[in-house]
Amino acid sequence: MKPRTQRLGYLDWMRGLAAITMLQGHVFHSFLRDDLRGGGPYLASQFVGGMPPAVFLFLLGVTFAFGMDSQERKGATASGRFVSALKRTGQIFGLAVAFRLQMWLVSIDKSPWTDLFRVDVLNNMAFALLCLSIMAVFTTFERIRLCAVLGVLIAAAGPLVSALNWDSVPPLIKHYLAPDTFYFGFFPWAAFVAFGMSAGSLLRYLDRDQTGTAMQWLGIGGAALAFGAWYFSNLPYSIYPHVEFWKDSPGLILIKLGVLLMLLAFAYAWNLGLRENQWSLVRQFGVTSLLVYWVHVELVYGRWLWFFKENLTVPQVVAVSIAVFILMLGISLLRTNWTAVRTWMRSGSASDLAKWPAKSSSGEAAGD
Repeated sequence: MKPRTQRLGYLDWMRGLAAITMLQGHVFHSFLRDDLRGGGPYLASQFVGGMPPAVFLFLLGVTFAFGMDSQERKGATASGRFVSALKRTGQIFGLAVAFRLQMWLVSIDKSPWTDLFRVDVLNNMAFALLCLSIMAVFTTFERIRLCAVLGVLIAAAGPLVSALNWDSVPPLIKHYLAPDTFYFGFFPWAAFVAFGMSAGSLLRYLDRDQTGTAMQWLGIGGAALAFGAWYFSNLPYSIYPHVEFWKDSPGLILIKLGVLLMLLAFAYAWNLGLRENQWSLVRQFGVTSLLVYWVHVELVYGRWLWFFKENLTVPQVVAVSIAVFILMLGISLLRTNWTAVRTWMRSGSASDLAKWPAKSSSGEAAGD
């Protein structure tokens, strides 16, 4: 197996598609009038908008596994790989803390101090990586199987964890661990990180000429998994005393996993038609997904557009969604072309902007 350092465009494309979907979901959720939330447009928006967290967690697992594999190829010991994984975990925790702090400071007159400890998707990412860092002591081949098993176990434990008595447990601990419709608890959301680590280890273990065949099987397997999980979730009996489909159901996790695998295969096939280093709008969002997430959450849920909150019709929300999309695209382009922009601001020469937009498919893969 040869070392791989080129960024995988299809992963950026998949992440970018999730970011775009996330934008419209949050705009609808924040700005649509309450009396219109029972209609088809809102329900469709929120149904589709429920996938991005799973995509981000899954791809985080993929790149986390990439990092472990890179350390292994460089000859790092098991303990060295583990320490490297912990450092990556610390970076995500730092981002999560900075995000919550910024959100609280901007709305300090309206937000209680407890909002600093709200468990958002970034917190879940960091905690999941912390718990799964131990997988670094295993080889890439071993992680394919072990992480898949861990994903199944985490998903399967969801209803059991929900059934525990959490009354005497501090809310912060509960929100990090227990399934909840408003928080991203370890159970069952961390299952997507584990599944992503399994998929990422598989992609690194295979030779490049085997990737296409693997993607075909992943897509077919994802379709079978999604359909099978949907079928069994609709049976009139269950092995659990109590399960809530939209909260802690293993069936929902497996349905989403099936969709993720199909989306991964589709992203790979779609990007085969793109020339090397060819710019792609969707991939542009993918390489700056964290920035897009950070800025748009403050814009959509913060005080900046307070006059729109729960006050717009469906056509108006669609218009705002398009405006937010264009704004986020501009910010994304500014981020990836900042060097050219800064040079242009200093020299005033239009030729310095000739390279816009930047080639989003070049560079190293996240996790390398």
